[in-house]
Amino acid sequence: MKNITQLMNWNGMPCVKMSAGGYEALIAYEIGCNVIRLRCNAKGMEFFRWNPDNTPETIKQSAEVWGLPTLYLPNRFADGKLKTSDAVYQLPVNEKAPYNNHIHGFLHKRTFEIVEHNADSNCAWVKARYVYDENDEFFEFLPVKFVAEYTFTLSAHGLEQDICFTNVSNKMLPMSLASHTTINAPFVDGAQESDIRLTVPAGKKCELNERCLPTEKLKSLTMWDLEYKNGTKCPVLQIVDNDMYFGEYTDLDGEKFHGVIAEDLASGKKLCYEVSEEYKFWIIWNDRGFNHYFCPEPMTAMIDAPNLTLPADITGYTEVRPGETFKAHQRFFAK
Repeated sequence: MKNITQLMNWNGMPCVKMSAGGYEALIAYEIGCNVIRLRCNAKGMEFFRWNPDNTPETIKQSAEVWGLPTLYLPNRFADGKLKTSDAVYQLPVNEKAPYNNHIHGFLHKRTFEIVEHNADSNCAWVKARYVYDENDEFFEFLPVKFVAEYTFTLSAHGLEQDICFTNVSNKMLPMSLASHTTINAPFVDGAQESDIRLTVPAGKKCELNERCLPTEKLKSLTMWDLEYKNGTKCPVLQIVDNDMYFGEYTDLDGEKFHGVIAEDLASGKKLCYEVSEEYKFWIIWNDRGFNHYFCPEPMTAMIDAPNLTLPADITGYTEVRPGETFKAHQRFFAK
């Protein structure tokens, strides 16, 4: 089949459809460039949480728990405070008591501009951009201008996402980035959820308090945690509630692999999710376990990272200087 990209309307939602290398994807560019569908037709695998009857309103109401939402600023900031090296910002507290945090930022709800979409004999690609400035309603809370650019490439190697944030202000841009990745359960056509096993290359565990904020204690792995590391964890049909780890490496076909692997035991099919070195942490969450999806979320920095007393080389928190660019990469593929 020919590799293609095309602008289309899906259930009332403007999207770019991509088809290449036995995969197809739908990118909803009016909802933060969310990849609301990724399918491997060759292996009968539905990667992300997907409902063909969804409406745009359903997804917009819960933009964090469909498809592949890219979050900036991700996770929680205590009492909405965000301390950078040259400022202190007060973000809106949008997570109710007893949490009282700011959660998940704004970018996954913004309308991106499609800069380019095309295909050749090797792959299909989509380039999208969002310019963040005083025209954004969030700017009153975080007055630091930047340009976010996403490039999606689909081929026989799967789906790749390249992310660039360029600071176009005269202030330091706080950088913490995550994907609230929603994996379909089951992700193999006709499979059983109970057959899913998830491998996470878990290092030390980051202890969280009752507000889901780090206590700054780093803990050794228990038997529960080691199930991730040795690939025996069923990530659904039981509650998984914000298990947060330093990301290390695992093994995929004898090669060092910086990512997570979900396997369907009955078929042996694997969903592989590889991330670049910028992603230093994983959080695993599954919405109480019985809603037919689970979220292995890669993060470049700890929850509440800029506000912690731990050093930046531990928390992963970075800042982008004026005129400079932060880059990250991730890839999804079937085996």
